Amino acid sequence: MEFVATPLHGAYVLELERLSDPRGFFARTWSVEEFEAHGLNSRQVQCNISFNPRKGTLRGMHAQRAPYAETKLVRCTMGEIYDVIIDLRPDSPTYLQHYAVELSATNRRALYIPEGFLHGYQTLTEDAEVFYHISEFYKPEAAFGARWNDPVFGISWPLPDPFMADRDRNYPDYVPVK
Repeated sequence: MEFVATPLHGAYVLELERLSDPRGFFARTWSVEEFEAHGLNSRQVQCNISFNPRKGTLRGMHAQRAPYAETKLVRCTMGEIYDVIIDLRPDSPTYLQHYAVELSATNRRALYIPEGFLHGYQTLTEDAEVFYHISEFYKPEAAFGARWNDPVFGISWPLPDPFMADRDRNYPDYVPVK
């Protein structure tokens, strides 16, 4: 795996290092040793899958509060998504900045999201499937979010008029920590 640093402190895009031959290719998608060598959280307690039949579906922006804050490793296994993260760590040099990357079954990239980030995505194709490795168990009482189009973040989503849950559409605006 190749760990490519994003502009947001501690977040990485993982590119596969393919070993190809006439049969196709082989690539490692997970290694505790490699994650720890990069100083990343290698704990995984849960894996989730999200299937989205409709193009333009938007899920997010979600996170969990400490002590249940999550590290996520996100990969699109079918279709294509526009994946967005926002740094909510007040002491971070990239506080309130966002980063977006296209993840797809074709490019096989993954996005490593540290604790303290909001996460969401919009499907760019019909029948998009997303697979998550999560470092903490889901705790509904710790879950929170921010509005997908909050002007504090200035995210330009690729598709207008997203299909989304009322909960995600109606999250409040984020109030920055001073």
